[in-house]
Amino acid sequence: MTGRNGVGKTNLLEALHVGTQGFSPRTRTDAQLIRFGESAGRIAIEGTEAARPVSATVTLRTGRPKEARLNGVRLSSPESLRRELATLVFTPDRLTVVKGGPAARRAYFDRVLGRLSPAQAPLPQAYLAALAQRNAALRRVQLGLSDRSAIEPWTEQVAELARSLVDRRRATLAELSPGFAVKAAELGLPDASLAYEGEAPSSTDLEARLDRDVERGSTGLGPHLDDVTVASGTRDLRQFGSQGEQRLAVLSLLLAEAELLPGSPLLLLDDVLSELDPGRRRVLAGLLEGRGQAVITATHTSALPVEPDQLVEVELGTAR
Repeated sequence: MTGRNGVGKTNLLEALHVGTQGFSPRTRTDAQLIRFGESAGRIAIEGTEAARPVSATVTLRTGRPKEARLNGVRLSSPESLRRELATLVFTPDRLTVVKGGPAARRAYFDRVLGRLSPAQAPLPQAYLAALAQRNAALRRVQLGLSDRSAIEPWTEQVAELARSLVDRRRATLAELSPGFAVKAAELGLPDASLAYEGEAPSSTDLEARLDRDVERGSTGLGPHLDDVTVASGTRDLRQFGSQGEQRLAVLSLLLAEAELLPGSPLLLLDDVLSELDPGRRRVLAGLLEGRGQAVITATHTSALPVEPDQLVEVELGTAR
């Protein structure tokens, strides 16, 4: 997909993501997805998956929840689409996965956890819900509104869920790491690795720092504070990687995940070529070959490393 900057290429990729996943990768405010001056919008997508026809629609109305249908059947929530249709997206702001703070990496790898292990997808939120309850109990004790016995049940639940979450996160990284290292090496990022930084606290660990937690009104141990190191050799790419290397790392993560998902997920790659030299662009094209459908945006056809199966030229308000 080619076109000048600002003509709507990213909007089209965003529409594909909303239509297959039920939410935007750019905003959580649904009203921003509706055209200016309009009160409603609709995305309709038709295609095939495993040789069977698939149609999906997402309807947005100002002041009302989104509505999604898959093959004509209304879903309980638009986000249910992600359990049926696999789509992975690269956008320039995804570089925060590497160069941003720990929260960005935790959120990213927890989403990967949910896609690779759908049955475990609720685990991060279950942990955060228990953590919120423990923190609320800590604050009540801090204010003299409750005694410490009210904290104990939440301490046990937080410890149990923390152990499960850390185990699942480590397992997710173990699944991703081999493919990540291979893809990164092919793209010119040597000795790439992922390492989980943190340990699950036990109930004893949490009890040992209870005085400090009451004083702070929050829990100071647990996977809500952990991090993942994304490295090339001995270099932590967050601190010692160039923006180009950070881009290669995020792209390698996406390609590694795509190999682990069943079927062939739709890949949406926005502005992925801008900081790749011609050699790396050709390598990327080779890595995408045979992986199903990939939609790539570029400002000029000359940036495309190979002849695309279909070229969409975007101008303001039109795509042909």
